[in-house]
Amino acid sequence: MTNYTWTITDLFTKTIDGKEGYVVNAVYDVLGTDGTHSASLEAGSVQFSTEDVGEFIPYQELTEEKVLEWVKATLTENVVASIEASIQGQIDSQINPPQVPVNNPLPWSSN
Repeated sequence: MTNYTWTITDLFTKTIDGKEGYVVNAVYDVLGTDGTHSASLEAGSVQFSTEDVGEFIPYQELTEEKVLEWVKATLTENVVASIEASIQGQIDSQINPPQVPVNNPLPWSSN
C-alpha cells in the first residue's frame, strides 16, 4: 500500500483589508512511498481566492495541517485523487518497468 505525504514548501501572502500575512498562494510537494519504491510531485501550486473568506488566521498561528486542508479543498477530491494516482503510476512503473520498443532495421534493407 502506498502512503502519501503532502508537504507545504512555500507560502505567499498579501495584506488584505488591513490584515497582514493573508495567504494567497501555497506551493506543495507530494511524496508517495510503498516502503520500497517512491515517487513524487514537486512544486504544485494553489492560488486561494480572497473573496468570501471565513475566519482569518494570523500567519504566525497557521499550521501545515490547516494549509494542507485549504490546498486539498481548493484542488477538490478528484484532483487530489488524480495526483496520488499519477504518483502511484510512477511507482508501478518502477515495480514493472514498461518494455521499450526496439527500432530494428527493415528486413528488406540491405546492409
